[in-house]
Amino acid sequence: MFSRSTACRGAQRAARQAAVRPSQRRGLAAPASGSFQYQSGEANGVKYASRDYAGPTTTLALVAKAGTRYQSLPGLTEGLQHFAFRSTERRSTLRIVRESELLGAQLSAYHTRENLVLEAKFLRDDLPYYVELFGEVAASTKYLPHVYLEEVLPMIHFAHKRFLADPLDMAINSAHSLAFHRGLGNPTASTSSHPYTKYLEADTIEWYSQFAYAKPNFALVANGAEHSELSKWTSEFFNGVPDKPAEQILAGTEQTKYYGGEERIAHDKANAFVIGFPGSSSFTGKFYKPEIAVLGSLLGGESSIKWSSGFSLLGNAKASPGTKVKTTSAIYSDAGLLYTAITGNAEYVAQTAKSTVELIQKIAAGEISQELFSKAKAAAKFKELEYGQDIAAGIVYTGSGLVSNNQAYQIDEVAKAIDGVTEETVKSAAKSLLEQKASVSAVGDLHVLPFAEDLGLKV
Repeated sequence: MFSRSTACRGAQRAARQAAVRPSQRRGLAAPASGSFQYQSGEANGVKYASRDYAGPTTTLALVAKAGTRYQSLPGLTEGLQHFAFRSTERRSTLRIVRESELLGAQLSAYHTRENLVLEAKFLRDDLPYYVELFGEVAASTKYLPHVYLEEVLPMIHFAHKRFLADPLDMAINSAHSLAFHRGLGNPTASTSSHPYTKYLEADTIEWYSQFAYAKPNFALVANGAEHSELSKWTSEFFNGVPDKPAEQILAGTEQTKYYGGEERIAHDKANAFVIGFPGSSSFTGKFYKPEIAVLGSLLGGESSIKWSSGFSLLGNAKASPGTKVKTTSAIYSDAGLLYTAITGNAEYVAQTAKSTVELIQKIAAGEISQELFSKAKAAAKFKELEYGQDIAAGIVYTGSGLVSNNQAYQIDEVAKAIDGVTEETVKSAAKSLLEQKASVSAVGDLHVLPFAEDLGLKV
């Protein structure tokens, strides 16, 4: 095990760095050993990937296939998230906190529909310590849940109340539920106080952790670390991790199926309307469709240029300046959802929803200029490159890709795929949307917000 005392780590590091000649140090502007390309590998059955670049800090994440898609009972992902960096077999919670404070590090945990992510940000020299800590977390099947459950339940209850207060979040989750039912359709936050109080128990969280932290179900991803170093420490510190789950969870593991439908939820605070269609999987999935990204950019809504409505069709068609509209291509390991979310005054939301469908029909008919298509394609490419080089996004997509399809998320390959998109493929994609069932969710003033049938959509 890693033997250096934490109390003297700072002094040791300072002395070691002082002994290095200035010419041997790598500054912020110096070239790194790699680029935005990930290098991947496997050590002791643990998949890992790294992306090195100039800089004094490293971000390390353990990305587990334990998002809300895979939870077999409501609240398990949220419960396990709040047990992150609690006691392990070797370290108490207090020790983990104090050691990280001495090293100036940041620890956090969050989840998506597919993944539970444990993340640490620290100085590059401290990579061995945090790989060891993550190895302990994955190897420890007991987190003293009976002690911490009383702290966790209020956190989940707070997330539930915040969710119910946000009509847009409700509409987006509703659209996912309509589109995918279970699995990807599971809400990202517990939507009722009854399910998680009924199902969320200490022993159940402990059982779920044994599934989440089995070797086939997680990957280790680092930004700002040399690949050989990550390989070395992963090999050393992940020996105690289970080779497979004690019990395999089947929830969420089946191929995602798209359904579609309509849901209407009354809300007295604000109005939100979401129109969704089958989209594209992640680049690392088997159903990647780059034309969906261009179609989403063409519909658009929000402008990337301040004080301008931008070039997108919806950016110039929304009914009122107070109406907010945004088109998103949500990508997952084996499916996707292309959706337009509209918020604002109920009457203006209804008008913009009608315009959205009319614009898709216009794209399907090929009534889009070459210039507009070129702008949409360029914007889609920029957005994918910008998002892919982002540390958080790169970590999640790469970790998910390694766990689900044994493939890292490489942004230059994504860019090449978008370069190959033509007007005809975008036109065909728009036609396909109109021929399938939509996923339509209305939250707010249901007396004014339209039905899917009013918009000419199939549900």
